[in-house]
Amino acid sequence: MADTRPVYLRLREQIAAAILDGRYAEGAMLPSVRAFASEQGANPLTVAKAYQQFQSDGLIRVQRGVGMFVREGAASKLRQSEREAFLQEEWPSIRERMDRLGLDAADLLARG
Repeated sequence: MADTRPVYLRLREQIAAAILDGRYAEGAMLPSVRAFASEQGANPLTVAKAYQQFQSDGLIRVQRGVGMFVREGAASKLRQSEREAFLQEEWPSIRERMDRLGLDAADLLARG
């Protein structure tokens, strides 16, 4: 199934995963817009839009002339918002499909 979400949302998800996984630790500098765009094969304006969303959410700070840095507490704040989004947006359809297929939590846990 092809991902039809806008590119900036897919890039945002990649950056969020990197923050949650600790690849971009709190206090760490993020790659520049140009570097990340080049790495991802994306337009720098699209990357800038993804970064802007993190800045608006208070997860990164910009130090003019130096770069962008992951704020203290960003991983915790991001984990909380990602959990809430999962429970509200993704879980209902997953639960519906589980019910349709006759699966329950024990079936999933048995699979490891």
